[in-house]
Amino acid sequence: MSLTYLVGVAFLFTLSAIAENKPLWQGAEGVKTPESTYYEPETGFIFVSNINGEPTVKDGNGYIQKYSGDGKVLEAKWVGGLNAPKGLRAHDGILWVTDIDEVIGIQIDSAKITKRIPIAGAKFLNDVAITKEGVLFVSDMVTGKIHEIHGDKVSVFVEGPKTELPNGLLINGRKLVVAGWGIGLKPDFSTKVLGNIATYDLKTKRRNVITKKPLGNLDGLEMADNGDYLVSDWVTSKIYRVSPKGKVELHSSGYKNCGDIGYIPGRDILLVPQMSGNLISAYDLTLKPSAIPGTKVSKVKLK
Repeated sequence: MSLTYLVGVAFLFTLSAIAENKPLWQGAEGVKTPESTYYEPETGFIFVSNINGEPTVKDGNGYIQKYSGDGKVLEAKWVGGLNAPKGLRAHDGILWVTDIDEVIGIQIDSAKITKRIPIAGAKFLNDVAITKEGVLFVSDMVTGKIHEIHGDKVSVFVEGPKTELPNGLLINGRKLVVAGWGIGLKPDFSTKVLGNIATYDLKTKRRNVITKKPLGNLDGLEMADNGDYLVSDWVTSKIYRVSPKGKVELHSSGYKNCGDIGYIPGRDILLVPQMSGNLISAYDLTLKPSAIPGTKVSKVKLK
């Protein structure tokens, strides 16, 4: 058997592994309608919000899970008694989570709820982003508003059709990055016009659209180590990589409704909650983009 043959076989095997883009790990233990995955850099923990029911119903069934950085379940129900928890971000030892019409603060070291901030008129609070000073920004996808929270003071940062039913949020320097669901919400949760990735200057509120054309019904939003944006399309179950200049590349597809994705910096690992699949998956982003074996995509109706 020649060395050339062995090298060729090894090369083909490597290409095959890259093409399959198999998950580094997957978790299903106690996972019930997972909406958001979040890697907390100070502790190294991964937190997962589980709706465990309908996304707009106050049923007390929702909970947060706690994982190690390599995907081991540390607490299947770290904090319970929530309704439909979604977006997650942490600041100064507090994990903030949106829950329909309020934002809840959880002390990470004690798992105690220490703060509840009601948002008047909110219907579908989704993601949360936090500045280094601790200012919170929260999206309400249904009302088309992004709220700003300073301490206990709540105000509307921006609102209206241009917000494109805001979903995913991210702070990048002095700008708020927004993943829009789209314009014209239909009963099946799709839209007449797809959403874009856009930024808002935190001081002037000036809007700048990054994507060259509408991309999708955008949900989770993260930034990779190289500065690219990672964004999920919930309806089509696709995940895209978008450069700061708006170049779009499909990373993967075929999930079961990928929600608010997470990211582990330094390790270039993508965390994907599959809402209708009741599954959490982790992928190595250094591997070549590919389609993950397909499954049917279901749709959630707002009530």
